[in-house]
Amino acid sequence: MSDTKVTWLTQDAYDRLKQELDHYIELRPVIAAKINDSREEGDLKENGGYHAAREEQGQHEARIRHLQELLRSAKVGEPPANDGSAGPGKVLTVRYDGDDEDENFLLATREEGTEGGLDVYSPESPLGKALLGAKEGETREYELPNGSIQKVTLVKAVPYTDK
Repeated sequence: MSDTKVTWLTQDAYDRLKQELDHYIELRPVIAAKINDSREEGDLKENGGYHAAREEQGQHEARIRHLQELLRSAKVGEPPANDGSAGPGKVLTVRYDGDDEDENFLLATREEGTEGGLDVYSPESPLGKALLGAKEGETREYELPNGSIQKVTLVKAVPYTDK
């Protein structure tokens, strides 16, 4: 796996995802029992419970595989330095050109994201790529989906803490 596809996680995020993985693995026997119980109800072609249980099993197994791969390739580290520059694991306060109000969001992967009301933008998104490495007060540009150019100023960048 190349360094560009490594997911950096805080210890808290890693622990939370590991707990989720363990939970899904613990559910395997429960879902298997549901499938067996539904199978015994008769004709599988017309057995909605059986098909629902198989669908649930497929979704759980997909999430298990995703979490296993993510955790296998994740780099767990300390929160980023409080140096006023934009980077993964930072809460960024930005102001878009032409706007009067600031917007706050976490620059991180979806898995690293918060349970609170803070939006999460990927460092791989056009906005994330434009802001990576920016210093407070610096203005950067990025292309919108409609092809126009948006200017955005980094007002503040602080390490994310979920406390």
